[in-house]
Amino acid sequence: TTTTTTTTTEDPKLSSSSSSSSSSSSEGTQHQQNQQQQQQRIQICFSGPMVCHGHSRPIVDLQYSPVTKDGVFIVSASKDGKPMLRNGTTGDWIGTFEGHKGAVWSACLNAPATLAATGSADFTAKVWDGLTGDQVYEFGHKHIVRCVSFSPDSAKLCTGGFEKQLRIYDLTKPEADPVSLPKQSSAVKCAKWSTENENLIYTSLAGEGGVAVWDVRDTTSKAAFCFDTGKDVVTSIELSSRDVVTTASGNQVSFWKAETGDKVKDSCTIPFTVESASLCEEKGYFAAGGEDMWVHLYDYKTGKEIAQNKGHHGPVHCVRFAPGGDSYASGSEDGTIRIWSTPSSEPSGSEVSAGTTAASAEAEGSEESS
Repeated sequence: TTTTTTTTTEDPKLSSSSSSSSSSSSEGTQHQQNQQQQQQRIQICFSGPMVCHGHSRPIVDLQYSPVTKDGVFIVSASKDGKPMLRNGTTGDWIGTFEGHKGAVWSACLNAPATLAATGSADFTAKVWDGLTGDQVYEFGHKHIVRCVSFSPDSAKLCTGGFEKQLRIYDLTKPEADPVSLPKQSSAVKCAKWSTENENLIYTSLAGEGGVAVWDVRDTTSKAAFCFDTGKDVVTSIELSSRDVVTTASGNQVSFWKAETGDKVKDSCTIPFTVESASLCEEKGYFAAGGEDMWVHLYDYKTGKEIAQNKGHHGPVHCVRFAPGGDSYASGSEDGTIRIWSTPSSEPSGSEVSAGTTAASAEAEGSEESS
């Protein structure tokens, strides 16, 4: 939850002055104390997160579902090999998809959240029933699977990884051989199917910068178009809306037109290496996380930092806004998911809101140790 608290630093010996004193020196002292207290008064926005435990190793991917008739859900991938499904609003654990024999690098849900897909270091991609947790399909690969993504109609699944090529499986004909796109120069780092255009898939490679956009109607030639992100590897691709794609690479967060690859606005330079970024146009914010272990919130229009959310004890590998943007989730090397409340408006003045303070961190620490 998010609350606003006013804290005051004062000397306890001076906090209770005698109201009966009528001397001018006493009044002057009291007036001076009031001035000092006014100068020391600080407005701090506390946005202490909901902390979701359960994974025993680093969390490397998470994704929200769209709003469904049953609510919103989060699926998470972890190196512990046990992808989990949670309530997207409360963070409550719903279930674990059991069956992988290696680290799970990617997890996603289809639009109605009736299916989940995972990609693993055990050389498989699996599709799961989102209601029962049962395995529906298993697709074997010749190497580690790093990314999975459903088509908008849930009829197909794309996978990518250390085989250096994208595969497309037809879930209506799971026994059929997949369609394979041309082999690339390095492993496929990210692959995201467009949420609006069933023909476009956005990919990045582990050995070079840029985003390649593939048209699935022509899988024999090169990519339809590319995003020029520079030389740094793109570690995160998000279809933030029907028109905007958000990427993270190096210390840059960039925003692109989904159908053309043109820049929506200038990239934002972040003072740390970014691993993941997420945009919520409705709220006018984007979030970023990376090696500095904090989750940062920025104004989308100006690039100004709005909040620094402290609490993770390792690099932040993934950040995503919930549908509507009232909250956003982060997954970290420390094995926890933290769900942060989005501020309703920017803090007053030039101050940056602090996600946790000594008091809230102490309370959180006691909770984790219990």
